[in-house]
Amino acid sequence: MPEKNQGQLPRRELTVGEVAARSGVAVSTLHFYETKGLIQSMRSRGNQRRYPRSVLRRIAVIKIAQRTGIPLADIQKELSALPNDRQLLVSDWERLSEHWKADLNERIAKLTALRDQLTSCIGCGCLSMRDCPLRNPDDTLSEKGAGAYLIEHAGEEQG
Repeated sequence: MPEKNQGQLPRRELTVGEVAARSGVAVSTLHFYETKGLIQSMRSRGNQRRYPRSVLRRIAVIKIAQRTGIPLADIQKELSALPNDRQLLVSDWERLSEHWKADLNERIAKLTALRDQLTSCIGCGCLSMRDCPLRNPDDTLSEKGAGAYLIEHAGEEQG
């Protein structure tokens, strides 16, 4: 039975434990989300976190976005444009999902191209750095100079 306040109305805010139980997210994750600006809490008189019920929908949106591979920084950026004092609306979700769908489609296209190029890569066995279509398409690295450029600059954007 929900706690009642002095006016005998159900309490509107949730404790961190209640949010964790209802959302399926660990308390430590809720604290992390809060430090990253994804969700916000208020403090009770006893300095305990209290969350509005609307945080449950916000957490659901965060988890869905994470499942699609959207970085937390991008999720935070999009959510920061929305008011914290109200439930997320269908129109909010439509805008967020359209933006994220475009990102997801772009990543799918890149992964599909990579998958399709792997067959030819297996044939070369990475014995020909000059002709490798994945690591050095059109021998673009030769323009960077001779030597172990690939090893020394691993992870840097090529081009």
